[in-house]
Amino acid sequence: MTSTLPDTIRWGIIGCGAVTERKSGPAYQQTPGFALHAVMRRDAAKAADYARRHGVARYYDDADALIADPDVDAVYIATPPDTHLLYALKVAAANKPCCIEKPMAPTFAECEAIYTAFESRGLPLFVAYYRRSLPRFAQVKRWLDEGRIGSPRHVGWQFSRTPSPLDLSRAYNWRTDAAIAAGGYFDDLASHGIDLFAYLLGEVMQASGCSANQQELYSAADTVSGAWLHASGVTGSGSWNFGSFERCDKVEITGSLGKITFPVFEEAPLQLTTAAGVEEVAIANPDNIQLHHVRNMQAHLRGSTTHPSTGRTAARTSWALDRILGKNS
Repeated sequence: MTSTLPDTIRWGIIGCGAVTERKSGPAYQQTPGFALHAVMRRDAAKAADYARRHGVARYYDDADALIADPDVDAVYIATPPDTHLLYALKVAAANKPCCIEKPMAPTFAECEAIYTAFESRGLPLFVAYYRRSLPRFAQVKRWLDEGRIGSPRHVGWQFSRTPSPLDLSRAYNWRTDAAIAAGGYFDDLASHGIDLFAYLLGEVMQASGCSANQQELYSAADTVSGAWLHASGVTGSGSWNFGSFERCDKVEITGSLGKITFPVFEEAPLQLTTAAGVEEVAIANPDNIQLHHVRNMQAHLRGSTTHPSTGRTAARTSWALDRILGKNS
């Protein structure tokens, strides 16, 4: 499949909303061998405005038209997760590589359907768990691979934040609509960390948890607690609360000889603590945070490397999320 792609791979985006403005859209334009050729949004005026501001050649208000465009070689799906299955199956049927925003789909069952559609056709499928490609987390992986903390034993993550003005207003937000994201912000945010831990410590083999809606500001859960086991034997635990009095984002990987401490979302320095003392390393994220993720897709499509976030790895992350939320799909 990759050998039939042109020298410059022309991408189309379905759902050119907020996430594509800075996080991802410009990354496709800054990656050698990629071009952002077309965008789609149901509101044609907003699609036209995005195309004008970002210098994109074509815009659509119909996803089917973008997928069928013969000058679009690959498609990036950046819509809410309840539409990912619908669009992904259409992209697979069009025989085009695809990248899907995270989470891959609302349930593991839908992720499996997407993965199977692309795998059966031999098509590349990526998912935007871009933290696997960020330099700051590559440093964490190096410390682990070098044995700087000995044998990893446990990973724990405490994440909390205050309710946002949008939450308090009770205005509609798809991220907290249980019909789209049963775990609310857990689906949207905690998925990043669970996926990152699988990358650093091995696939999650067991997971369980509990959730509640403590604030009753929206239909989805607003607090989740979970525990899991990696294939490497490392245990994991997490607590996520979106109605706390303070913000907290702290991960601690404890080993037989030390520990590594870092946040998933903030850019605070990474800390390595051993008997020799504390070592801190500050590594900033790129302005367009998906840049390394997108460049790794280009390298994968040209056969020079394997991308760290594929349909298979992302589906497994959704399996773990489902188990923590008590879903059996």
